[in-house]
Amino acid sequence: MSRGRVLVTGGAGFIGSHTVDLLLERGYRVRVLDSLQPRVHPQGKPAYLPPEVEFRQGFVENRQDLEAALEGVEAVIHLAAYQDYMPDFSTFLHVNAESTALLWELIVEKRLPVRKVVVAASQAVAGEGKYECAEHGVVYPGPRPLEQLELGQWELECPRCAAPMKPLLIDETVARPHTAYGISKYAVELLALNLGRRYGIPAVSMRYTYVQGPRNSFYNAYSGVCRIFCLRVLAGLAPVVYEDGLQRRDYIDVADVARANLLALESPEADYRVFNVGPGRARTVLEFAGVVLGAAGSRLEPLVSGEFRVGDTRHTVSDVTALESLGWRAEVGIEQTVARYLEWMAGFSNTRQYLEVAEAAMRQSNVIRRKRMRR
Repeated sequence: MSRGRVLVTGGAGFIGSHTVDLLLERGYRVRVLDSLQPRVHPQGKPAYLPPEVEFRQGFVENRQDLEAALEGVEAVIHLAAYQDYMPDFSTFLHVNAESTALLWELIVEKRLPVRKVVVAASQAVAGEGKYECAEHGVVYPGPRPLEQLELGQWELECPRCAAPMKPLLIDETVARPHTAYGISKYAVELLALNLGRRYGIPAVSMRYTYVQGPRNSFYNAYSGVCRIFCLRVLAGLAPVVYEDGLQRRDYIDVADVARANLLALESPEADYRVFNVGPGRARTVLEFAGVVLGAAGSRLEPLVSGEFRVGDTRHTVSDVTALESLGWRAEVGIEQTVARYLEWMAGFSNTRQYLEVAEAAMRQSNVIRRKRMRR
């Protein structure tokens, strides 16, 4: 890629803004299209966006807004998305999938000189991922039934013999989304790769894992475990761990994700491919809570509440061999990530109210539920 103009949709957001910073550092001209969704940006355009960015407020699913933003750009990094734990099922498809279809529609219809598109998918595309049963081999399980979760039975069992299964690293061939968000992100991926091939415009799909770090908005419920734990600890409250806290996750720093986005943009070897973007290292939720408590100098202990969130997966750790084959490595450890997030949060006041509002909204929508007590 030449150092031309790049459009970053969702460029005022968490991953988007870090990607924008790196693009500018590499000498690109950057245009940002962002709706400044109130749940994420209640105070409007964030101050961390550099002045040299050409900023446009608008909606990626709106034809006029997106067409205007595409004028004169050579590449697109399509990160704008609707993401939340709220049961807004139609909105996930409307914003995420339709905006991607509209993007290609405009490029083809207007014969725009866009030479590459990088889209944001998600580890949610893989659903519950990939397991191994000692007797029956590799299994790609469906979602855990609510009845199972209500009984506090967290682990996945072989659907043929009910034996415990071993979680495996999830490669890019696994695609079994079971949430509206995951389905919408799989649609983004399929649209980009298939339309890209049809019309000869290279596309790359990036399946991000559990991205953490500064600028991860603490105003909305979706923002992730680092946000939730840090908000609680700074308010003098113990971090609340869902299920039993032994869920395995692969937490990655946003700086590493931004580097992956630039690699996908600039590398011809990435064209028409899907890449998991994660550290490839498993940490339990309880371990992550311990990191937050240690970084904050707190003597609190994690609270295992007996609750669960509808839609959560059990163990999801990605195989990142494909991305590493292009020379990328995750470089930032979670201890550094948490320290950076706490430092960023220090510039804000009255953060506890956002924690309470987000949790209340999830409970009202029946997203957070409690397991039944056995008699």
